[in-house]
Amino acid sequence: MDEKLIEDVCKQTPNFDLCVSSLHSDPKSSSADVPELALIMANIINVKATSTLNHIKDLLKEGSGDRDALVSCGQNYIAILEIDLPQAIKALINGAYDIAEDGFADAVLEANFCEEGFSSGSSPLTDTNKYICDASGVARAIARLLI
Repeated sequence: MDEKLIEDVCKQTPNFDLCVSSLHSDPKSSSADVPELALIMANIINVKATSTLNHIKDLLKEGSGDRDALVSCGQNYIAILEIDLPQAIKALINGAYDIAEDGFADAVLEANFCEEGFSSGSSPLTDTNKYICDASGVARAIARLLI
């Protein structure tokens, strides 16, 4: 594993520990270059965002929680999965790193909008929203290194 590259890259992100642990969770990181590390983060975010959207759907079926906020969160996570991440991934593949950075920045905004939608201050998605924000912030910082 190119531990030095991972550490050097992660030191330039807002969350070193999350960056290192996320990249280590994917065996492809051992031979990845910087754009591939950003793609690995995008894939990790995609998996978590997909599971979050499924959780939102389950909460809506159960009728638990603030329905309006959950519906809004569902729309936020659909935007992450259908717009923001695909844009970032395509841009990384095509070398348009500034556009990739924008896609990750938008994912941060969507997760924040979801969290802020719970007027009671008690969101059942706080941990997940924080993870998506933090991981997207890491991916954004990696993309920024390529600009």
